[in-house]
Amino acid sequence: MTGAALAVTEYTDPACPWAWGTEPKLRWLRQRLGLAGGAVRWRRVFGILFDDGDDPAPDPVAEARWYTGFIAEVAAHTGAPHADRLAWLTRSSLPASLAGKAAETQGVDVAGRVVRRLRESTFIAGTPADDEPGIRRAVTGVPGLDVDRLVTDLAAATDAVRADHAETRRPCDKVLAVNGPGPHSGQAKELDDGVRYALPTLVFTGAGGSFVVPGWRPLHEYIDAVHSASGIALPPEPPLTAEEALAHYETLTGPELSLLAGTDRAPGVEVPTANGPLWIAKDRLARWERAWSR
Repeated sequence: MTGAALAVTEYTDPACPWAWGTEPKLRWLRQRLGLAGGAVRWRRVFGILFDDGDDPAPDPVAEARWYTGFIAEVAAHTGAPHADRLAWLTRSSLPASLAGKAAETQGVDVAGRVVRRLRESTFIAGTPADDEPGIRRAVTGVPGLDVDRLVTDLAAATDAVRADHAETRRPCDKVLAVNGPGPHSGQAKELDDGVRYALPTLVFTGAGGSFVVPGWRPLHEYIDAVHSASGIALPPEPPLTAEEALAHYETLTGPELSLLAGTDRAPGVEVPTANGPLWIAKDRLARWERAWSR
């Protein structure tokens, strides 16, 4: 339906392995919605998976080892690449979330690239960007990004991210009632002081109503939700060639290559991980290596 209005709300966290594994579907969805001809607004809400008020791990080495294993378990379902080990467990999701929110003032595409780099700091490099120096290291070289401005804007993003934190802890009734199969049904998560959306959760709202796709779900559920909410029919085939995808996105996982380009290879540099390769555009490899140097 040409001209249909669609609002997409994405509840997420840069350090969430389920959100990292869902990136291929969301990249596909954003690409397709960009071609749909309708007015689409996509809002990213940072849920703060690791709060800065949480107690520190009594044994950081053991905690990092445990979370490395958890990431591997999630990746067995999602197919996402991941580091062979975490140097440490993310101390707080707040700094990366502030960076993702602050980047929005520099444009939607820039913000998406920043969030991607922040995810890769954990899941590819194994060195989470959970402080200002780590953020600066991770996002250096992002096309179109003024890094100094981003770092300066971190404090100004605090109120917006705290509002995101609160919004994520007011889940809609639909996710409270979820009782689907695993491994990640999307049912609202019980917390010590309440509940929150499972991450990732997407809410699609349009003239047809509001439709929720929570947790780890197949691509067709996103496609169906878009159509039910707005009438936009998304063609299911891959929207790009491998060359186009790598040129646009800078890095691609195997699942992203499959969804975006219908192939398992890209004309770039293949970087091995503990769960398949990450493909990097040749002209971006040096920047990527500097960003992830330990």
